[in-house]
Amino acid sequence: MIEIFSDTGFRQLTQMILAIIFFHTSEYILAIAIHGASKVTLSSLLITKHYALAMLISVLEYLVEIVLFPGLKQHWWISNFGLLMILLGEIIRKTAIITAGRSFTHLIKIRREEHHRLVTEGVYQVMRHPSYSGFLVWSVGTQVMLCNPVSAIAFAVVVWRFFAERIPYEEHYLKQFFGRQYVEYAQRVPSGVPFVN
Repeated sequence: MIEIFSDTGFRQLTQMILAIIFFHTSEYILAIAIHGASKVTLSSLLITKHYALAMLISVLEYLVEIVLFPGLKQHWWISNFGLLMILLGEIIRKTAIITAGRSFTHLIKIRREEHHRLVTEGVYQVMRHPSYSGFLVWSVGTQVMLCNPVSAIAFAVVVWRFFAERIPYEEHYLKQFFGRQYVEYAQRVPSGVPFVN
């Protein structure tokens, strides 16, 4: 049990907690800055029951593995690579939110609002859904940083599947909002989520 309180355990769990706090706090602050406090609810923190359960399971995996297989958590190059993934995911996602401005919302809009515009500049020149790409990299990075092999694979599969279902649904409305302009944009710019067109 002493392994949990080792330098490794302290460092990795602290980094995980800080990554989660920063991610959700910055999402909420950006939502308020862009849309105004009166239009933002706690749902902008993006913490759902399923998400909280996934994070709890990943911490349980970490605790079991650091006690039973402490050497598994000592692969610093893997842990540091995960930390880089977290930072990269944050940068991609927050850049996407800031670039889209008022056109970015956490919930898929099914009716076009007057301030909606098709954003194709900045990071949107490289991928259509950079916020999804950023979250995918960030979430898997949290597990790579913890050297959690089971959760890393599970997060990659579950988050990818979520976006593989969400992107076509969202793009249905984007095609309705922007017509041929969006169709042409989608033909020349990839989604940003692997194997999802």
